[in-house]
Amino acid sequence: MNKQTQARYDAKATVIKAMAHPTRLLIIEELSKQEHCVCELTDMIGADTSTVSKHLALLKNAGIVSDEKRGQMVFYTLKMPCVLKFLSCLETTLIENAREQLALVG
Repeated sequence: MNKQTQARYDAKATVIKAMAHPTRLLIIEELSKQEHCVCELTDMIGADTSTVSKHLALLKNAGIVSDEKRGQMVFYTLKMPCVLKFLSCLETTLIENAREQLALVG
């Protein structure tokens, strides 16, 4: 594999790894509905601000979300809405797999 191809796969893996946490998946889904400040996300998640900020930083570094500082507050938006198609596909597959497993039992 050449360096350019390797770099392309590395970039894709970075995005997938950034999404690979339940809290970050929740953040992505919430930001798909509307922008949120860190304080709102902290309340939704039920974690401390530093933990939520670390999740947001990881998502931001992967290019999935963007932020905008307004006074003392930082607001986040979903920068990569195409990840929602991936998540929808994933959910559909999980449901289908569960149906297949139930059919085997019943």
